[in-house]
Amino acid sequence: MFTIEHEFDATVITLVDEGGDLPLQEDVIINAFEDCVTIDQLDPRTDTAMRITLSLAQIRDLAAALDLPEGSYRISRAPE
Repeated sequence: MFTIEHEFDATVITLVDEGGDLPLQEDVIINAFEDCVTIDQLDPRTDTAMRITLSLAQIRDLAAALDLPEGSYRISRAPE
């Protein structure tokens, strides 16, 4: 399950782990800003929120990587 909310300066997506046979994981909160994307998740062992910040170029590479086989890649951008 997930939710999408549009706030003043970001789009917030929350991913909720609904189970399966494995123990449930904490919610993942993704904040998409104009210049970066942050990914937050609570670490239940330390009760601390962990944050990863990705540039928009890293997000583009991640999106491309989801559909590619194993290997090393560089995405070339067309000149503007």
